[in-house]
Amino acid sequence: MRQILIIGAGRSASSLIQYLLGKSDSEQLKIVIADLSLELAQKKTNKHPNAQAIALDIFNNGQRKAAIEKADIVISMLPAHLHIEVARDCIVYKKSLVTASYISDAMQELDAAAKENNLVFMNEIGLDPGIDHMSAMKVIDEIRDKGGKMLLFESFCGGLVAPESDNNLWNYKFTWAPRNVVLAGQGGAAKFIQEGSYKYIPYCNLFRRTEFLDVEGYGRFEGYSNRDSLKYRSVYGLDDVLTLYRGTIRRVGFSKAWNMFVQLGMTDDSYSMEDSENMSYRQFTNAFLPYHPTDSVEIKMRLILKIDQDDIMWDKLLELSLFNDTKIVGLKNATPAQILEKILSDSWTLQPDDKDMIVMYHKFGFELNGVKQQIDSKMVCLGDDQTYTAMAKTVGLPVAIATLQILNGKIKTPGVQLPINREVYLPILKELEEHGVVFHEQTMPYLGYRPDAVS
Repeated sequence: MRQILIIGAGRSASSLIQYLLGKSDSEQLKIVIADLSLELAQKKTNKHPNAQAIALDIFNNGQRKAAIEKADIVISMLPAHLHIEVARDCIVYKKSLVTASYISDAMQELDAAAKENNLVFMNEIGLDPGIDHMSAMKVIDEIRDKGGKMLLFESFCGGLVAPESDNNLWNYKFTWAPRNVVLAGQGGAAKFIQEGSYKYIPYCNLFRRTEFLDVEGYGRFEGYSNRDSLKYRSVYGLDDVLTLYRGTIRRVGFSKAWNMFVQLGMTDDSYSMEDSENMSYRQFTNAFLPYHPTDSVEIKMRLILKIDQDDIMWDKLLELSLFNDTKIVGLKNATPAQILEKILSDSWTLQPDDKDMIVMYHKFGFELNGVKQQIDSKMVCLGDDQTYTAMAKTVGLPVAIATLQILNGKIKTPGVQLPINREVYLPILKELEEHGVVFHEQTMPYLGYRPDAVS
């Protein structure tokens, strides 16, 4: 039996483990699931005879090294900053490694050692990053193969609630790390290229500069800019492209409403609030409003945000219990962002019967034989339940498929890498279609952002 070590048995690992256990007899696999919580690891085995749960403290050098030494290949589903110790051990014990995380500088430094030992260190092989890379490169390579020149590339992705579970005014629930949602867009201006010009959006304006996206059967969405759209310009071979933009998908109206929190300062994570442990939700809200001897918190809020009481924006705020004076924050030395996350989790946590949804949308503008064209590629994936979510499916399945491809010698190129080569993305995208991750492509005239310039 060939041994696959999976470190981390959290939410994103459910579909990954299910896939590998399903292949364990035919592929002669033993799946070792390691987590700080032995109980969680045992739960994820589903009592399968080819699965073994072990307790593993990633900071315990002896435990970590012993588990890695026994494995034939290692999957790290740990938080991104914890991969590096696993990766260094993989070099020492000559094991290939798969992660869904962005390639850090520390990981990139292991590239030469991985190549020297003929090891595949596959990173960014989840959803975003991951499926976005693979699905984009497939179309870009097809355009180039025909002799086309890329003019525009836009890519959007979002984790949302499925239509049948969409029952709040925000049309949103947390499907992944809530903290990442609250802090989205912070840490520097969003930057991208539009029609050859560099564009920048400071955080204070980020959620008021959106683009509309229509997906057949699912209606209209909006996208706001990711922080750095230029990160993959050279990686994708798009150094000369006129427009390059990457964004996050939400339902229409979300960004405008979220901007209220940004303008008030509730998403700030840079300082702690005094006596936050005993603060009510109403006191938290009032902390960002000016003092007035007679006006209520509600009136002050409407005045500062310039919203009427019959505005849907007001109903969205009311729905979150922001003015409740009996609900207590209960977090010591909490930042505004941490408190907002706690308040939103009351309303936006997926319920047992809720289902989530992933939407990905690419736009490719190109010139071929003197004619400008555009291809729009769209993918919608729905979750099954709270365990086998669309998010777990789209993050975990590419990791699992890539792991098996490496183990079976079908992905051979050594080194620290992301899945942009054909030997990687073609078989993985093909197999993902069997699991409902299907991209639908549509060709249309290319307009870009200057339709008046088109003859």
